[in-house]
Amino acid sequence: MRKILIVGAGHAGLHLAHGLLNHGYDVTVITGQSSLEIRTGKPSISQFTFPTALECERKFDLDFWSALSPQIREQKLAVYREGQPVMAVKGRSDPGNGYSVSVDRRVKMADWLESFEDRGGKVVIHGVTVTDLDYFSRMFDLIVVAVGHGELGQLFDYDDSRFSGTRPRALAQAYVYDLWPPDTGDSANIGWFGVTEEAGNILLLPMLTQEGPAHNILLVDKKGGPMDAWPDRPGPEEQLRRMKDLMRKYAPEFFERAKDAVLMDGRSTLVEDLTPQVRNPVGTLPSGGKVIGMADVVVTMDPFVGQSWNNSTRCAEAYLESIIERGDQVFDEEFMITAFDRFWEFGQDNQEWAEFASSMVEQALPEHIMNVMNAASEFPEIADRWIQGWDCPSDYKSWMFDPVVAERYISEVRARHAG
Repeated sequence: MRKILIVGAGHAGLHLAHGLLNHGYDVTVITGQSSLEIRTGKPSISQFTFPTALECERKFDLDFWSALSPQIREQKLAVYREGQPVMAVKGRSDPGNGYSVSVDRRVKMADWLESFEDRGGKVVIHGVTVTDLDYFSRMFDLIVVAVGHGELGQLFDYDDSRFSGTRPRALAQAYVYDLWPPDTGDSANIGWFGVTEEAGNILLLPMLTQEGPAHNILLVDKKGGPMDAWPDRPGPEEQLRRMKDLMRKYAPEFFERAKDAVLMDGRSTLVEDLTPQVRNPVGTLPSGGKVIGMADVVVTMDPFVGQSWNNSTRCAEAYLESIIERGDQVFDEEFMITAFDRFWEFGQDNQEWAEFASSMVEQALPEHIMNVMNAASEFPEIADRWIQGWDCPSDYKSWMFDPVVAERYISEVRARHAG
C-alpha cells in the first residue's frame, strides 16, 4: 500500500485525502491545528462551492451541509459608476446542474478533518518545517504540500511564464445577520456581486456558519485603492461601519440591504492582503527530494470571483486521478509536473477569468462587455450563460473575452429570437 503524506488540512488537501482513502491508500494528514482549533479560530475568505464541485464532494460523501445551507440558484452582477447603477446581469444556475452553497471554512474543514480520521485516515497535529519534510521524504512515497504559509511556501518559486498579471489586493470581510431581502422580488438566497468603476468590488453572499444561515460581505480592491481602508486594522465594529460607508458611497443598493446588519459574533471579521499569482508546483528539499504543492499553495486567486474552492476541488481531482494512474511507479518530478498540468488545463482558464473580472474596475469596461451586459438584460439565456460560467470559467473564452466572438454570439442569439 502506497503511503502519502498531505501537509495541511485545507480544502484541497482534505478533499484529496478523502479521495485517496476511498481508493485504499495509506494517507496521513499533518496539520498545525486540531479540528477544535479550526472550528473556534479566525474566519478565512469565504468561497462558493459551485454545482460541479459539489458533485465531486458528494462522490466521496463530503457534502454534509446542503440541507442546512442557503441554496444559491441565482446571482446578480451589477456595475456602478459614481454611486449609480449602470447595468446589471441576473442569471440562474443550470436547473439540471443543481445549485451553489457557501459554508464557513471553519465548519467545513473541521468536519472534514474529523470525518477523515473517523474513516480510518491518520491525523497528526504538529507544525511542519522544511527539515521535517526532508525526514518525512524517507517515510512516504509522496508528499503533497497543501499549506503555503511560512517557510513551506518558499519551496515553490513564482512562475511568471504561467501567469504574470499580479495585482496586490486588499480585502475586508464580515459575517453578518439582519440583511434586508432584495426589494426586487428575488430570492433571499441570491448572490450579489458589485463592480464599481471608481473603487473595488463587493460580494454579498448567503452562507452557512456555525450559528446557522448568515451573510458574508466582502470588499476587494487594489492595494491603495478607495476600498483599501484598513491599514490600521480596525476592530470588528469599526470595520463593519467603514464597510457600510464604502457601500453607501459606491454601491448604494448593497448599502440598503446591509445598513442594519450586525456582526454574527466577535470573530466575524477579516482583513487581509494577497496577491494573485502562480508558482512552480514542484518544491526541492535540502536533500534534493521533491514535494508537490497544490491549489492555493501554487495558485492564488483574486477572492472577488469566489473561485478558490473551485480551483481546490479541481486540483484535488486532477491529483487523485494522476496518483491512481501512476500505479506503482515512482512519484518523480516528471509525475508532479504532469499532475499539475492536468489541473492547469482548468486552472489557467479560471485564472484568466479572475484576472479579467478583477481588472474591470481598474479601467473603463470594454465596449464589447458593455454590449454583452446589455444583451444579457434583454435575453435571459445570455445572462444565465454568464452566471453559469462561474461554475466552469473555461466557457468564457469561447464567447466573452474576444470582442469579435462576443459580438457574433450576441448576433446569433438575436437572430434566433427574431426567427
